[in-house]
Amino acid sequence: MLKVKQFVFNMFGVNTFVVSDPDSHEAAVIDPGMFTSAERKEFDDYISENSLKIVQLINTHLHLDHCFGDNYVRDKYGVKVSANVGDAPLGADLGQQIRRFGGRGDMPGVAIDVELREGDIIKIGSGELQVIETPGHSKGGICLYCPQGKFLISGDTLFRGGIGRTDLEGGNQRELIESIRKKLFNLPDDTTVLPGHDRFTTIGDEKRSNPYV
Repeated sequence: MLKVKQFVFNMFGVNTFVVSDPDSHEAAVIDPGMFTSAERKEFDDYISENSLKIVQLINTHLHLDHCFGDNYVRDKYGVKVSANVGDAPLGADLGQQIRRFGGRGDMPGVAIDVELREGDIIKIGSGELQVIETPGHSKGGICLYCPQGKFLISGDTLFRGGIGRTDLEGGNQRELIESIRKKLFNLPDDTTVLPGHDRFTTIGDEKRSNPYV
């Protein structure tokens, strides 16, 4: 059974996840948002203390807050950045994204090394994550579903009582609602939803009470 570790990083409060296989110690890092040296150390200490080998670096999307730590993890641990090609312009334009939020904008861009598509299977030891394309918050937004562990890493597609913003570059409200209704709401009701910000929820709870869908 895959193990999930949650970190909350940077000024945007991004949920960064490390999903690992206890037997092989292989691990995937999802949405690395570490921004400060203290956050990088917290992350590195967890990897070291648990003797993990990072074999996957995955982004649910490439808005700035979810990829501050991409280049750090790629360079330190020798892994490739995996994401949907629809978000390639966002990654390349990371500096401009930062400037839009009042930052200096001198951070290098993030390039996609491995293009993820609907139905792709990501192996982590004996476990796996399934790629679900969920455009709407961004053009290349994806979610990652683990049927064995009954959890979904939803990025900024679906939240507890909410959905992702659609007023940023690549956003489309109609597409986002369609992604949730036609794809995520087809998953089992007891699937735990691990969103890109804030608290966890379940598919069943959101089907029953989310006012946006």
